[in-house]
Amino acid sequence: MKTKTLHSRESQKAMPSTTSPLHRLVLAAVILGTTSVLAGCGNMNKDRMSTSAIPDDYRTRHPIMLSEVEHTLDVPIASGDRKLTNGLRDSIGGFANEYLSSSSGTIQIMLPQGSANSGAASVLRKQIRDVLTTRGVKANRIIETTYQAQASGDSAPLRLSYVSMTAMTNPCGEWPEDLTNDTSANKNYENFGCAAQSNLAAQIANPMDLMTPRAMAPIDATRRSTVIGLYREGADTSTE
Repeated sequence: MKTKTLHSRESQKAMPSTTSPLHRLVLAAVILGTTSVLAGCGNMNKDRMSTSAIPDDYRTRHPIMLSEVEHTLDVPIASGDRKLTNGLRDSIGGFANEYLSSSSGTIQIMLPQGSANSGAASVLRKQIRDVLTTRGVKANRIIETTYQAQASGDSAPLRLSYVSMTAMTNPCGEWPEDLTNDTSANKNYENFGCAAQSNLAAQIANPMDLMTPRAMAPIDATRRSTVIGLYREGADTSTE
């Protein structure tokens, strides 16, 4: 029994200690290396308050801006026309409504000169003025000008135009870089979001809404009294 105990103690002394200086040095090196790798991964995203904080916003790349834009309507006129059709009257009337809602400047009637239909355009210009004034455009805001057209070829249109402040974006469809050049940053391509921004800008009826809110509408006193009365009675105040 004493012999077994003696052999056990001698074997324990022969085994190296797991806390030797060399082992501690290797363990410290492994911990230091792991910490450095994790720190490097953490520095890849410096904005730790945001999720997926990639500085790549299509609204910044394709901002909606207010710019002076020329709005035009080309009125097709044949050389033998002597009267505006109902369809042309409706189109000109709609153009007049757009002018009244977005501009206070002048509206131009540009007549072709030198073309085969120049005579017909000159005859119809008075009818076009009548349509514009009937829709509310002041006569002193209508200006008649001419432009040089080709004597041969297609009939030159009579053009209506005005300028106004309009919400718009930069032109879409630009591809300055190859899509496969750099995909490691997980950034979207240059043209991404341009069409959505352009469509959103086209839906803005009043561009000044982008700059400042409108004034509040007057309170409906009748409706307010009705709601307060129903509330005091404990009844439902919602509208049907």
